[in-house]
Parts: sequence; structure tokens; C-alpha cells
Amino acid sequence: MRPHTDDSVDEPGWGPLARYIIAATLARTSDGGAVVAIVLMVTAGGGSGWLAGALGACLTAPHLLGPFVARSLDTARDGRTVIAAASLAHGTALAAAVLLYPHTHPATAAALLVVSGLFGPLLTGGISSRLPAIAGHGQRRQRRAQGWDVATYGISGTVGPTLVAALAAWASLATAALTLAAGCFIAAAVIRFLPYAPAPGKAADVPGPLRTLTGILATGPLRRTLYLTVTVAFSVAALPIAAVAGTPSLGVSASAAGLLTAAYGLGNLAGSAGVMIRPSRTEADRLTTRLAALVGAMLLLITLAPSFPLALAAYAAAGIANAYFFAATLAARSEYAPDNARGQIFVWVGALKITAGSAGTAAAGALISTSLLLPLLLATALTLTAALLSSAERHHRRPHRDLPPPEASRAKTKSEHATRTPGPGRTGGRAST
Repeated sequence: MRPHTDDSVDEPGWGPLARYIIAATLARTSDGGAVVAIVLMVTAGGGSGWLAGALGACLTAPHLLGPFVARSLDTARDGRTVIAAASLAHGTALAAAVLLYPHTHPATAAALLVVSGLFGPLLTGGISSRLPAIAGHGQRRQRRAQGWDVATYGISGTVGPTLVAALAAWASLATAALTLAAGCFIAAAVIRFLPYAPAPGKAADVPGPLRTLTGILATGPLRRTLYLTVTVAFSVAALPIAAVAGTPSLGVSASAAGLLTAAYGLGNLAGSAGVMIRPSRTEADRLTTRLAALVGAMLLLITLAPSFPLALAAYAAAGIANAYFFAATLAARSEYAPDNARGQIFVWVGALKITAGSAGTAAAGALISTSLLLPLLLATALTLTAALLSSAERHHRRPHRDLPPPEASRAKTKSEHATRTPGPGRTGGRAST
């Protein structure tokens, strides 16, 4: 059943969404540029590649602990305060690590990076969990806003590393680190001006992190969203490795790999623009399955591309497909997550997605020496298999598990999602945006 949409409600002003876009872009730009800052920090000090990798892991590994600090998003009287504090802590700890590294033992920088990384998930999934309350009523407006959210990820993932590299070369690494911190500080201030959304209920009604994860796995649409997100993240992480290794077979130099990854990035931005211009009205659960299959098909096209121009087009098409898929997963998290665990669900999926992406890069690097095509073939097979599993599971689902009673519809979205699914820690109350 396709969710009913109601776009007759007056749309809120552009201001709240614009403030959201500014805050999300600034915070995520700092998060995206952090790893480059760490690599430059170590190499500038004459450190080894092993040390750079270890300190990078100190920043990325704590993302797995993000869900264990995200409960505060669902229990705080004002979630804006939690995210703003996380942005301040992330920027301060990152800048301190870069500035103190030349003068202290690397363990000091490692400890500061762990602190910074611990708050990273609140700048990704945590901020995204605020979007439903900002976008306005109606499926179309919600999904258009999710297109903007995807764009903030694409912009920050490109601007962050580029900004750090440019500032380090033009001025100094300290300047780059302080710029990242300043971005977090400004983001924290802007977050405080986002619309207020009250706590969904009593803290005692909010499930813990592990209970939330159990609830995700027990709830059909959320479970499918999770494993499709993880699989696609693992698969597309192979693209940069495949781009570098595959250029000789395409008759171009290795430096042309940058054009392939740039085409993927531009395709991602084009896809997010497409979501903004023409949001899909398909049920989010079905949409994620179809778009995961599309991503798998694009990966297969990249594998089969016989020439560099066709490979360039295939990379761009994969970027477009992944942007649409990402927006669909945001829609699924928003539409199927209950109020009392929405923040944790956003952070759980985001944290596992980042972990899967890191694992995908590592796996591609290990397999590429065996065969140039093996990483992409594996990525294609995994993605298409996950999409088929999702489709089969949905068609054979048990109605009482995956179809909620009518009263589970959200109040603020005007009964917009008729296919609501009971989520983790649900206490029988209505779910609102």
C-alpha cells in the first residue's frame, strides 16, 4: 500500500530548512576533512604511514559507539542542545589533536581523536534525525528536504578534504585545523536556531541502544533499510580503488582515476538535485529495494565499460543512483522509525553505514591484487543479492509484523504514512514527525 500524502498543509518558510542546510554542511565538512587533516598531520611530522592509519582509525572506529551516546537525542528536553554540544566537542577535540601532535606524544592526539570521533555520528545521522520536524507536512516536502540532506553530504565530502589540503598548502596545517573547528562552532550556533521539537515522551519510555538495534532487526522495513544501506555502502566503497586500478585497462593514465571519482561525485550531486525537483511518491520500503538494485546495475555497467568515456558515464550514473538510494533510506528511517527511538535509529544506520564503507574499501584493496574486476563483481553480486532478498522478504512478510494498526500513523504528518511499522521500544503512543 502506498502511503497517503497530504501536501495541502501550508509549507513552512524557507528559513528553517536553509538554516538546517547551513548547519549540516558546515558540521559535515569538518567531519569529512578530518581524515585528510590527520594524514597531513602525521606526514608533516615525518611519521609513518602505519601511524597515520592508526590515528585515522582512532577517529573513524568510535563511530560504532555513536549509537551508545545517541540515546540523549531521544531523551533530551531539547535535542538541539545535544547536537550543538557534539559539534563543539568534535571541532575542539579535532583542532586540539592537530595542534598538539607536534609537541606531545602521539597517544595524546589519539585520545583527542577518539573523543572527536565519538561525536561524529551525531553530526551525520544525528542532524538528519531533526529534518522531519523541519521539512513540513506531506510526503513530497519531506522527500524534497531529504534531497537537500543528501546534497549536504555530497558537498561536505568534496569540500572538506579539498579545503584542508588547500589551506595546508597555502597557509599551514594549523590554519586548516582551526578552520574545521570554526565550521563546527558556527554549525553549533546555527543548530540552536533550528525549530524546537519537544521530547517524544518520558526518558523511561526510550529504549536503550541494544534494544533499539533489536527493534530495527525485528521490524521489516527498518531491517531491510539497514541491510540494504550497509550492503550498498560496502559496495560503492570499492569504486575509488577500482578507478585507480582500472585506468590502464581503459587506455588512460592512473591520474585519470580522479576524473572517474569526480564524475561519481558530480552524479551524486545531480541525483540529490533530482530528488529535490521531483521527489518519488513510492512507498519508501519498496523504493529502497528498487534503487539498491539500480545501484547494483550501475556497478555492473562500470565493470563492463569497454572505454574511458563509457566508464566516465557509468561512474556518473552510479553516483546518481546512489544519491537516489541514500535519499530513499533517509525517507525510510523517517517514515518507519517511532518517535521514542528516531534519533538512535538514524545514528545506528549511519554508524553501521560508515563501518561498512571502511570495510568495503579495505576489502577492495585486498582483492584488487587478485583481479582488477573482482572487487566490482563482488560488489555487484552483493548489492543485487541484497535487493532480491529484500524484495522476497517483503512479498513473504507476515502482515501482523510489518503492517501496523491504523492508530500508529503520525499526528504531524496528517496520517501520511499508512504503512507505518511498529518500531523498537514502542509504547503505544502516536508517532509524530
